[in-house]
Order: sequence, then structure tokens, then C-alpha cells
Amino acid sequence: MNVVPLRAQNLQKKQQPLTTVLKVLSEKFGVSFSYIDDTIKDKESVLPPTDISLEATLEFLRTETQLDFELLNNKYIVISKPKYSEAKFLTQKLKEVFVTNYLTSGITKLNDGSLTIKPRTFGILPGLIEPDVLQTIQALPGVLSADETVSNINVRGGTHDQNLLLWDGIKMFQSGHFFGLISAFNPHTTKKVSVFKNGTRAKYGDGISSIIDMQLPDEIDNEFKAGMGFNFINADGFAKIPLSKNTELQLSARRSITDLINTSTYEQYFKRIFQDSDFNDATKNDDFISQNESFYFYDIAVKFLFDATKKDKFRFHFLNIHNQLNYDEQSVINDRSEALNSNLIQNNLAFGTTYLRDWSDKLSTTAQVYVTNYDLDATNFDILNNQRLIQENEVYDGSAKFDINYEANLNFHFNGGYQFTETGISNLEDVNNPTFRSYIKEVVRTHSVYAESQYLSNDAKTRLNLGGRLNYFGKFDLILAEPRLSFSQRFLNFFRFEVLGEFKSQTTQQIIDLQNDFLGIEKRRWVLSNNQTQVIENGNQTIYPIPVLRSKQLSTGIHFNKNKLLVSAETYIKKVDGITTRSQGFQNQYQFVNAIGSYEIKGIDVLLNKQFSDIVGGWVSYSYSNNRYQFDALNNGKPFPNNVDITHAVSFAGTYTNNNLKLAVGVNWHSGTPHTEPSANDNPDDNRISYALPNSSRLNDYLRADCSATYAFNISDATRASIGASVWNVLNKRNVLNTYYTLDSDNNINTIENESLGITPNVSFRVYF
Repeated sequence: MNVVPLRAQNLQKKQQPLTTVLKVLSEKFGVSFSYIDDTIKDKESVLPPTDISLEATLEFLRTETQLDFELLNNKYIVISKPKYSEAKFLTQKLKEVFVTNYLTSGITKLNDGSLTIKPRTFGILPGLIEPDVLQTIQALPGVLSADETVSNINVRGGTHDQNLLLWDGIKMFQSGHFFGLISAFNPHTTKKVSVFKNGTRAKYGDGISSIIDMQLPDEIDNEFKAGMGFNFINADGFAKIPLSKNTELQLSARRSITDLINTSTYEQYFKRIFQDSDFNDATKNDDFISQNESFYFYDIAVKFLFDATKKDKFRFHFLNIHNQLNYDEQSVINDRSEALNSNLIQNNLAFGTTYLRDWSDKLSTTAQVYVTNYDLDATNFDILNNQRLIQENEVYDGSAKFDINYEANLNFHFNGGYQFTETGISNLEDVNNPTFRSYIKEVVRTHSVYAESQYLSNDAKTRLNLGGRLNYFGKFDLILAEPRLSFSQRFLNFFRFEVLGEFKSQTTQQIIDLQNDFLGIEKRRWVLSNNQTQVIENGNQTIYPIPVLRSKQLSTGIHFNKNKLLVSAETYIKKVDGITTRSQGFQNQYQFVNAIGSYEIKGIDVLLNKQFSDIVGGWVSYSYSNNRYQFDALNNGKPFPNNVDITHAVSFAGTYTNNNLKLAVGVNWHSGTPHTEPSANDNPDDNRISYALPNSSRLNDYLRADCSATYAFNISDATRASIGASVWNVLNKRNVLNTYYTLDSDNNINTIENESLGITPNVSFRVYF
């Protein structure tokens, strides 16, 4: 093993030994290259352009040398020989890169309109000390969370259930720990995350608002890697273990420390999540004493890689995500003390097997089978009313996929395949006093075929993806065609114009029946489309109409990228049909109304990103949108604001990266979300609340400032470590995320306000081997 010294050589505009190029780059970026001498023997390259970042430089070298350059901790770069097929894939992928360091290092925009996040090379974002996948996505223009959680991410005005989350190709129905405050997916074992807001590849079904595709490392490199760390919420560890030349085991585990240590971060999280729950109501009631509350979460991920031959590869996947809350309620009734235990368990279990076959240099196939199971259970005791309520929401999703890739040449690439999916969702509600039980289960089977052609010009200035997906829903005898389009054209060297479009559909969505569903903590439950057009009463069961969701979206954008300055503007229009009032979380006059409608959103996303030097950068983004509901049966058929209609949103951030030190500060502001106030003419004696026009009022503007810092250092030649600190909502600004109204026993109107996180510090320490 050899380490290049930090020396500079005279720049030359011709092919020269790679060792010479590495010496120049070592001095320029303050990095060290590690390699085996035979790896770079006889390799040559021209010097990369002087005005591009380190990450873009490594991409350039990968193209020139067909070698793999892995950046570790922004300082050490390991050079290795990839397999031929892998090198070919990297070469093709490099031509698709349009913008590196889209917001910070590790975030790249491709010229098919998608964004790629690589946690391993991730820089830093304000308020984050670890590359939390779903928190990072919220920094992208057009993506935010109206309630600050990763279980309610709104992409261009959509609800969270309209996002398709894939973990190594497996569909996920649970996205967060701590009921949405932390991503449930370990970023330290995630190699790449692909995000599509529009122009989605034809191979993806569902996800009418976005695709979030998380991928683990898929190549065996026979290198051992491991790490462990902790912060004020959880501790975790991961390992990548070569078992032989053709087998590898990847492991990761994370568990909360909140049931062992009471930290300031946990106190803020606890206050935020449980402020509007049955648990918090019990603590406010003089008749109750809440005690012995216990909350914890964990996740375990396993991936086993087996290369049977050079052309045949098998991959096995396993993931378990778990959240659990227990608490006691105690009351004195008739001079007798009674105590009962209420609990909430949320779990997502997934298994999968993938077989990859390289038939030739041009033709490859992938077959995958997976099963994922989501289960949400709650038992809630009401001691005063001698009542016990059991609720359960269970999702079973199984799929078989076959995918074909054919690369005719460097210009044309074809992709096609078939997918069969069976989804079953059940909902149980059981009350003992009065006796009531409702159990509803729906199953939908979907057959899908898709095909897509991709064209990339020789100079990489023109790219066109044109494809489509055909879905057949056997239960409804329904066929839906979904065309997909992605076109981009570079002109005047530094400008790129793009057009993206898609039709999509999905049969799953989340609804809210009552405000206190699942103890008021996890209010949303998954349901399946039944394609009914009217309410059906069947004994204790009430079947409400739930159509198949359908969306249409078109967007255009223009981007300028020169001298580390990026100016980007995208305008879009999206229409979603088949939504129900029960899926939108109304807390006004429409809370108990069942109606079918749509929403249409028009908007523009603007980003200005400037790297002032290799160590200082910053960006500002602005989003404008107009998001309107249309329910023929509501508001006299007139459009009215969507519950997550955020008209204006601005974010600003600055970063400083110098060797091992990273700093970030930022501000997020957006206009308030709509809500409905009681009518000025409300009758206080009619035992109900009369409301004004729906969503005719707005909450106060939202404002939050965050900061974060990390520092990496070496413990030994083989061991690295990093420490980090962050503060969320530095100014401790009180932000109201939601307002609704209830009646008390005296018919007085009470105002309920859900507040955001207050000032929330966090500290982390990690070690890498």
C-alpha cells in the first residue's frame, strides 16, 4: 500500500501518468490517495478542469481511468479496480451527471431530472449531524413536511402516502422512528438514494407524488468495514464483512436509548409527539396518574451477497423496524385504585431475494421476490368509562419482478419488465363497552408490464427517456396506461432545458377515521382501493368508497451551471384524482364527511447555489405553489385551499468545510398552512361547532433556524472517529403546526394547537474501522 505525498506538479494539458495527476490533486484538495501499485500501473489521464469540486474531479478520473475512487471522510481516497461490468456501468452513469454538490457534497442532479444522495460522501446540512435520508430530502426544493416529521413528507403538495419508499427494491409502509421524528433507515449502510419528483422511470409503479429509492451496496469488494456510534436518541452499529471471495454479509442495528437515559433531546421529542395524544390527555386529567411510561425503537438490517459465478449473483435482504410505547393509567374509583396498561406497537418486517444475471456485455436481467408486512396495534383503556379499545392495521405486500436491461451501444439503452403485486390490508376495531367489532380486509392483485427506451447523444448534450407502464387490476377489471417522459437538452455550454411528464396510479392510501385513532399518536391507517362509488352498510361494517388514485404531472425547467454557480428554475402542474376526505385529515366541518374529489397544484421551484471556494458554499431556494381541492359534494363544488397548501417557502443555508471540520447554518421559512375557524355566528347551544368557509384562515408563518458542526479525526492508522453537535430551532421560535377546535362539557369551544419542536440540541460520536 502506498500513500501519495502532498506535492504539486506543473499542470500539463496532455496524457500523463496517473501518479503525477494524483500528486497535483493531493496538494490542491488536501487529500491522500491510497492504492495498490498494480492497480494504477500504466494508467494515464489528463488533469481534470481546475474549477470543479473534489467529487466532480473523482467522477472525471473514473471516466478517464476506469478505476473506482472511493472518498472516505473527505480526506482519504481509496483507488481500486472494479469489475469490467461495473466499470462500464460507472462510465455510462458519469455521462448522466449534470450537477454535483447540488446543495452540499453527496447530492447530485442527473440529466434525467432525478436526484441522487450518497450518504457516504455527504457533506453537512443545518440541524443534521448524520445523513438522515428522509430529513435530507426535505432540504430539496419542492419537498417539505408540514408537521416537521419524516412520516408526513409533502412532495409538491402531496400527502406522505403518495410517496413510494423502496429499500433495496422492497416497498416500505413505515418510514419513521419516534412516530416520525427520525428516519427508520440507517444512513450508514445506504449507498445511494434516488429521488424522482417527476419523469419517473417506467419500472416504478405507485408513488404518485415521488419515488424515494434507497439502495445498499451491491458489489463484493472483499474489504472489511465497520462503525458504531451514538447520539442523544439512539446507538447503532454496522459491519460489512467479507466471508469469502464471493460472499459478503452486511449488518446494521440501531436501538433507542430513550428508555435508559432521559436526555434533553428526548424530552423535546416526547413533548412534540405526545402533545395531542391520549397519553398527554391522561396526564392532564386530575383523576389519572400516568406512570412507568416506556418507549423504545430499534431497526435491524441484513443483506447477504453471493456471487455464484462472474455472471450470476444472488442477494438476500432482511429488515425489521420496530416502535413500542407502554404506559399505565391509574385512577381511584369507588375508593378503589385501578391501574391498566395501554400500549402501541408499530412494526415493518421485510424479506427479499434478488437474482442478477449478465448474459453478455449488453444484456442483463434481474429477478426479485419480496414480502413486506406492516403491523400497527394499539390497546387503549378508559378506566372511568370501563372501556377497552383495540385497534389494528395490518398490511401484507408481496411482489415478484422481472427486469431486462439491454444496452445496444453507448447511445441507446432499453429497459423492460413485468411485475406482479398482491396487497392485502386489514383493519380491526374492537370495543368492549358497548360491544362493537369491525373487521375489514381487502386484497388487490396487480399485473404490470413496462418498457422504456433511453437515448444519450455522443456529446451527452441530449437525453431522452420515453416509456410507459400498463397496469391491470384484476379485482376491478381495470386497465390503466401510464406514459413517462424525461427530456433534457444542454445548450450554450452552461444551460440545460428539461421537460418531465408522467401518468401514475396507486391502490394504497392512508386515512384518518378519528382524532384519537391509535391513542392519538399514529392517527393514519393504511387502506386499499375498493373502487366503490357509494357507502355500503354490512352489519357492523361500513365500507366507504376508495377509488384508485390517479395523477398527471408535467414540469419544465431551465438550469444554468458555471464557475460553481447553479441557478435552477422548474415550473410544474400536477392533478391527482380519487382522493377522499378521510385521507386528507380534515378537522373542520368535513371531518366526518365521506366524499371523493381531487386536488390540483401549480408551482415553481427556484434554487440558487454558489460555491465561493472549495471550503465555503451556500444556497437559497424559493418555492411558490397554489394547491386547491375540488370536491363536487363540498363547498358547493367550489375549489378551496388544500390542507397542506403552503404558498411560499424559502430556505437559506451556508456551509464551511475545511479538511475535517464541517459547519452549517440555515433558516427555513414558509407561510402558514390553512385552517378553518369557527363561524362568527356559531350557536353555543346546539352542541356542535359551526365553521366558516373551509380553510379560509391561515396559521402564522413558520420560521426555524438551525446549525450543526462535525469534526473528524484519526484514532489510529486504521480507525477514524467523528464528533458532531447540532441545534434544531436555535431561536426557540414557537411555531404552530396545526389548529383545530373541540367542545367541552359546557359547550364551550376549546382551541387546540399543535406546536413544533422547541430548541432541540443533539450530540453524536462515531468510530469507523
